[in-house]
Amino acid sequence: METTETPDAELVARTQAGDARAFDELVVRFSPRLYGLVYNMTSNHEDTNDLLQDIFAKAYRSIKGFQGKSSFYTWMHSIAVNMAINFLKKRNRRMTMSLDDVDNGIMNDPDFIEATSDRDPRHQANLGELQKKLNEAMMKLSHQHRAVVTMFDIQGMPHAEIAKIMKTSEGTVRSRLFYAHRQLQSHLQEFIST
Repeated sequence: METTETPDAELVARTQAGDARAFDELVVRFSPRLYGLVYNMTSNHEDTNDLLQDIFAKAYRSIKGFQGKSSFYTWMHSIAVNMAINFLKKRNRRMTMSLDDVDNGIMNDPDFIEATSDRDPRHQANLGELQKKLNEAMMKLSHQHRAVVTMFDIQGMPHAEIAKIMKTSEGTVRSRLFYAHRQLQSHLQEFIST
């Protein structure tokens, strides 16, 4: 027996009518992608978990105003990107981020560890160093550039979707990606050429 997933629009309508369980389904559905998006912008698991709670709380409070002019997916991602950018601006004002605050991210992921666990310690050290350099390079990008790199390169979103989420043109998205890729390449050049 095949079960079909309830469309987002139906869950949104039920939530707007007061069905909190319908919103719980949306949270379960969107949590993995939004977690990936926010984590790749903050590089900190605690901050990501806190932000996700805030993002879903804001979405729940605001859902009655959702009119369906864009997809619910785009609407949720817009909230997440805006809240993550605002959080990063506040965090940057509070302190200059120490690299100790940046999680090792993928290096702690059990699937990644399993997939890359060969017996060559040099290989392991190089992977760890590359991840560290990549995290450092991502943190040097502006919040806007980090957002587009995360959505395009990590989450595989098309330019048009990113443009809707960021409330900008596709040309601006392409420009930000080009600039961010050049910056990342520049930051990683030393590691790559060794």
